Amino acid sequence: MNVPSLVKYILTKKGAIKDYPFGDQPLVLKVSGKVFALVDERGEPPSVSLKCDPVLAESLRQQYAAVIPGYHLNKMHWNTVRLDGTVPDADLKAMVDHSYDAVVSKLRKADREALEMRLAPFPKDDNARRNK
Repeated sequence: MNVPSLVKYILTKKGAIKDYPFGDQPLVLKVSGKVFALVDERGEPPSVSLKCDPVLAESLRQQYAAVIPGYHLNKMHWNTVRLDGTVPDADLKAMVDHSYDAVVSKLRKADREALEMRLAPFPKDDNARRNK
């Protein structure tokens, strides 16, 4: 899967927004102000970092050479997936879904309910407010 296709898929998630809080890299994808994906668009190869249950994270690292501990992230809870074409698109989408669901499950009840009703919750950080 290439970066534009991946980002397009990620943005189909309810409430998902793009942000660049660290400058022009990485692309940070959030839901209700919480990060669930970071995309390194310029890497060789490009990559995406996704939140992951620790047991599943280790299993995915063993299954795919392209899945490594999260780059500059908590290596227990994040995986970085090199987008080199070796991870099937369906599996990559499942990893995105898992990351999104993990973050949404930890949101405040009001934010989860807002997502269910397809309402945009109020931004949680100053960058989101400035970008409006």
